[in-house]
Amino acid sequence: MTTTATERPVEQADRIDEMDFRNVMGHLPTGVVAVTGIEASSAQPVGMVVGTFASLSLDPQLVTFSVARTSSSWLKVRSGGRFSASMLAEGQDAVCRSLSRKGDDKFSDVDWHSSPDGAPRIGGAVAWIDCEFLQELDGGDHVIVIARVLRMATAPGAPLVFHKGRLGGYRDALAAA
Repeated sequence: MTTTATERPVEQADRIDEMDFRNVMGHLPTGVVAVTGIEASSAQPVGMVVGTFASLSLDPQLVTFSVARTSSSWLKVRSGGRFSASMLAEGQDAVCRSLSRKGDDKFSDVDWHSSPDGAPRIGGAVAWIDCEFLQELDGGDHVIVIARVLRMATAPGAPLVFHKGRLGGYRDALAAA
């Protein structure tokens, strides 16, 4: 096994430095997914971006992602019961930034169309999955969301990835390795 100069054993009583944890986890490229819905009380589009979206089960077909407990955007998306997860495409950095910002007008410069349930699907995404919220589990300072897949499709293109603190494509992630 190869080790680095910064490697150290973690004792039971030790707490790993948050920046060290972020640095190590940043070496794993993650997909960039817009989770969007219609807020029940206002009937307005709401959304956020997650980097933890993953398949959970094939039978039944379930997906999962985690979101900070402090996220007001997730509360708004969850209120509608159903949402769409759009896997952003390489080059959709601006969409990612728009949906990541604070405030209510995240969709002013985002191309989208409605799913059959009314949830925003992001134009130009490489895939989308329409979901129904099932449950949340405790995940420390995050909640782990589990949702049932209702319908899905793909489109041509390469996905947008987040790697070592930057947005880009697979080639960008490989070059930064």
